[in-house]
Amino acid sequence: MTAILTRRSRQTLSGPAPSDEEFCYLLSGAAAAPDHGGLRPWRWILLRDRDRETLGACLAGEVVPERQEQVARKLLRAPLVAVLVFSPNVDHKVPEWEQLAAASSMMYAMQLLLHARDYGSIWRSGRLCESTAARELLGLAHTERLLGSLDIGTPDQSERLTRRARADVSDWVSTFSAAAAAVY
Repeated sequence: MTAILTRRSRQTLSGPAPSDEEFCYLLSGAAAAPDHGGLRPWRWILLRDRDRETLGACLAGEVVPERQEQVARKLLRAPLVAVLVFSPNVDHKVPEWEQLAAASSMMYAMQLLLHARDYGSIWRSGRLCESTAARELLGLAHTERLLGSLDIGTPDQSERLTRRARADVSDWVSTFSAAAAAVY
């Protein structure tokens, strides 16, 4: 409960970020998220240093000249950009929507694990998810989709974060009664 109520998306991130080895270690835990059939219908592409600039230039090439610099800079907001690729097993009995739910669950588990290690992260989607050029640059198969990316790094420790209050979710829960429904 503490991890869930204290995790925040962090806009300002600097180094250090997890190494590739630490990222894989955390992913081995995140991969325990619910995944019907154990298909792991996802993969990550890690970008650091100049590789972030390459992807930024790729995305900038798809916008009007006045916005190119702004779009390119967005990929430099964190020392590690982890791109999540949805890679469904199209020949499996588990429906694609359920595989997408597994990929989403794993991503959230990764955010919680990063938070537990004092890293900050923020989920980004937008232009990256729709970019044909980024799909080509990153080598996606025709059955794969870009879901977004996690910007990962060390958050500004001077930011004071408060624990979120637990939400009143009672309006989002109901109880079914077959007797009241008189269906069968």
